[in-house]
Amino acid sequence: MQWNIDSERPVYIQLIEQIQAGIISGHYSLGDKLPSVRELAAQAGVNPNTMQRALSELEQTGLVYTHRTSGRYITSDVEMIRKLKKQSGKDIVLDFIERMKQIGYEKKDILEIVTKILGEMIE
Repeated sequence: MQWNIDSERPVYIQLIEQIQAGIISGHYSLGDKLPSVRELAAQAGVNPNTMQRALSELEQTGLVYTHRTSGRYITSDVEMIRKLKKQSGKDIVLDFIERMKQIGYEKKDILEIVTKILGEMIE
């Protein structure tokens, strides 16, 4: 998985978002065992304590769970993943719309641009 950490937001939040993206995109499959905290931290280039915090937060949501002796796993709850994917998509679209409004686009103009681009992608 490709990690992309910037300095504009807390690192642990970015880790949470990127692990969630890895889960909903299929990089991590339902029920998969996650690499250890140290392995993930090394891959992401972050402090293991920061990765531990991100994974703990993911555990609180139920997306990840710990099996006492063998590590952390991705949930097998298909409905939870479906809801997370739907919410993530909605968040991306809302962010896009807000950014378009900031540069002066009206709702109808945004819809026109998106419709045109989607039409070109289908052709």
